[in-house]
Amino acid sequence: MIRRVALGAALVVLTASGCGGADSTEAPTSTLTVFAAASLKNVFIGLEKDFETANPGVDVQFSFAGSSDLAAQLLAGAPADVFAAADQPTMDKVVQGGRITATPATFATNVLTLVTAPGNPKGITGIDDLDGAALVVCAPQVPCGRATKKVADAAGQTLRPVSEESSVADVLTKVTSGQADAGLVYVTDAAGAGAKVTSVPIPQASAAVNTYPIAVVADSKQAETAAKFTALVTGPSGRAALATAGFGAP
Repeated sequence: MIRRVALGAALVVLTASGCGGADSTEAPTSTLTVFAAASLKNVFIGLEKDFETANPGVDVQFSFAGSSDLAAQLLAGAPADVFAAADQPTMDKVVQGGRITATPATFATNVLTLVTAPGNPKGITGIDDLDGAALVVCAPQVPCGRATKKVADAAGQTLRPVSEESSVADVLTKVTSGQADAGLVYVTDAAGAGAKVTSVPIPQASAAVNTYPIAVVADSKQAETAAKFTALVTGPSGRAALATAGFGAP
């Protein structure tokens, strides 16, 4: 009899302990997957905490890469809830492919600048002063690559890069790591790099203003939550964070 009582008491303690542990653990109940252009990384990570605080139980998971790579993944069936691209043509491909059916909302603009090693040791003054410099740019199919072509055309220059990268983040890395003398990146990436680079403004940048669209993926299983995230990005808090990072208004 004593053994039974002891065993029963032990079970009660274990059950109570188990319940207490479950109540004290705030595990996420849903995951929101956001595909976003590499140039949005710092801003979106900054917004993540505010969003998760306002939406208890939601865990935001980001996939940052070149917009064209993300679009290709979506068109191949990759699961996602939100897509934020670095230009409208990339978003249009995903819309035409049926993965997005709602009208995307534009939320920011961006332009290019030249970046060099700190102090600009090569003395580069602009896009027409790159002879002999190891230049890195985005690949033509990437939004920043399309912008690069427009800027070069506006300057009447034919660029001869030593490397074409799949994202603006990769271009920046080539410069900050010393693998390139100069790179064409967004002004926001140059600002985010701080003292790691020197920025050389280019007047022709106004010929290629990229507009950023965002939308909920059509087959999202978290459509309501996804809509809340897009509302945060396009709303006052998102606009303020984007402006601080150097993005322009749409």
